[in-house]
Amino acid sequence: MLKPYHIIKAQHALSRYINPSPLLYSAALSEMSGAQVWLKLENRQPTGSFKIRGATYKMMTLGEVAHRRGIITASAGNHGLGTSFAAQALGVEKVTIFVPQTTPQAKIAKLSRFSTTLKQVGQSYDEAHHAAESFAKETGAIYLPAYDDLEVITGAGTVGSEILTELPTVDTVIVPVGGGGLVSGIGVAMKGIHQEVKLMAVQPTASPSMKLSFEQNLPVEQYEAEETIADGLAGGFGKFPFYLCRTRVDEILMFDEAQIRHSVFTLIDQEQMVIEGSGAIAIVPLLDEAHREALAGKTVVCVLTGGNIDSRLLAEILRENVRREA
Repeated sequence: MLKPYHIIKAQHALSRYINPSPLLYSAALSEMSGAQVWLKLENRQPTGSFKIRGATYKMMTLGEVAHRRGIITASAGNHGLGTSFAAQALGVEKVTIFVPQTTPQAKIAKLSRFSTTLKQVGQSYDEAHHAAESFAKETGAIYLPAYDDLEVITGAGTVGSEILTELPTVDTVIVPVGGGGLVSGIGVAMKGIHQEVKLMAVQPTASPSMKLSFEQNLPVEQYEAEETIADGLAGGFGKFPFYLCRTRVDEILMFDEAQIRHSVFTLIDQEQMVIEGSGAIAIVPLLDEAHREALAGKTVVCVLTGGNIDSRLLAEILRENVRREA
């Protein structure tokens, strides 16, 4: 099973293509919450998301097989960008990305700049995923999972090893959760070395697949999410993440759309950072009165997983919050 040294090994391998993301102290959020707050800026990755880590490491492990057979994957946007970056870096030419028709235009625009083939199918990630898997079987190409894969999880887990290297005194890490690849990788990287660190998972109430998985003691691999601006967190929770997280995640918190939207605004207003809803949700526990008190006095790292937000949505969030504060 996956161990911390696997993730440290992946960190060294990925250093050829990916630099560590910044870990920034937030005086504003620290003052607002009473905690010592640090922000792990995965929005500063070349594609604007942490997904670059798992996709690149997985493709590295495939080697020449990927070149011969080609790669197919499904994505809500960010994993597709990570896969496209990995293909470009490693010289894999035959890559097809399936995304839902509801994918934000900002992510579509970024994807179109790569030489990969883009197919928009269905209204949800799960529908795009099924279409991609079928296409892979028809063509003989390799399907590259977005999260439910040990190599992908290993690559994503390098976020955790970087945090421990730079801030070994961390008490709590808050991680946005969709399919579970990131939180499970961070859990392996950190809990194996620093057992006392608290790992807090956050999800939108529109897609509580991790919470349901824990309640049912069985991974909810497909979930028809309600509409959410945290589109990267919508859908099912993976098998591998489920089994890795059961003994590593300490708490799962759910937050509604108003709270997520306000978190996007807060990061712009206080830190001048443009973060998509799927990443901004990480700061909601610091803003929410029901959870803020438990974090006071702690050293907290919020993983801001990506910054690829649609400009129209961003303008809408700014308008509604500026009106509220006026």
